[in-house]
Amino acid sequence: MKNEKIDSGRAFDWGKASADYARYRDIYPAEFYQKILDLGLCTEGQAVLDLGTGTGVLPRNLYRYGAKFTGTDIAPEQIEQAKRLAAEQDMDIAFFAAPAEAVDFPDHTFDVVTACQCFFYFDHAVLLPKLAKMLKPGGRLAVLYMAWLPEEDPIAGASESLVLQYSPQWSGKGETRHPIAIPPIAENWFTVQDSVVYDLRVPFTRESWNGRMKACRGVGASLPEEQVRAFEREHLALLEKIAPEQFEVLHYAAMTVLQVKES
Repeated sequence: MKNEKIDSGRAFDWGKASADYARYRDIYPAEFYQKILDLGLCTEGQAVLDLGTGTGVLPRNLYRYGAKFTGTDIAPEQIEQAKRLAAEQDMDIAFFAAPAEAVDFPDHTFDVVTACQCFFYFDHAVLLPKLAKMLKPGGRLAVLYMAWLPEEDPIAGASESLVLQYSPQWSGKGETRHPIAIPPIAENWFTVQDSVVYDLRVPFTRESWNGRMKACRGVGASLPEEQVRAFEREHLALLEKIAPEQFEVLHYAAMTVLQVKES
């Protein structure tokens, strides 16, 4: 995948990081999912399409609340991991590989569409009118995001600095709290229903935080294998110096819910 607006156009492939993604990126705390439920999303009786599902983190964690999930992702390796993890938990979730812009279902198929950590990758001019058709009248699009705060959390800041030594063009750096940016074109089909931003403290061990950093776009999804291994060695050595065996990292979460306009 390549986008001139992301990492100065450097190519990345989430399939390269799928094994680490499956093991280390299932990190959203309970309050993240509760906020989704409190907004009336992904609940009993709803049909939900999860775009950019990755290894199916969102559908798998919300499955017990009764929604019927379909998950899609551009990377076949991510979908294979999603299928494996869902099967291990005896979950009936439909997963398939496709770019978000190519996903096509009949009109009025879904009550909710979710896009977690991925909305900014999409071609909104192509995708949004398709979603407006696939959603039922009154249906909602939930755009979700969570990121560490490197200027406020010293462990996150040190880890991010190391990523930048290996990937200076990585544009995922320097996150601060802000609402999710919704492109103006969305106003053609959607209205903003809810928008929230709040802090979370996410627990890690040295191993799991190393895995989380290794499974980010600036490392596992873009660097050659030998550089990923070098990053891991250096990062683990850094964590032994600056972090206890167990710790929390300050993150913020942002959620914006859009509702389909009446036709």
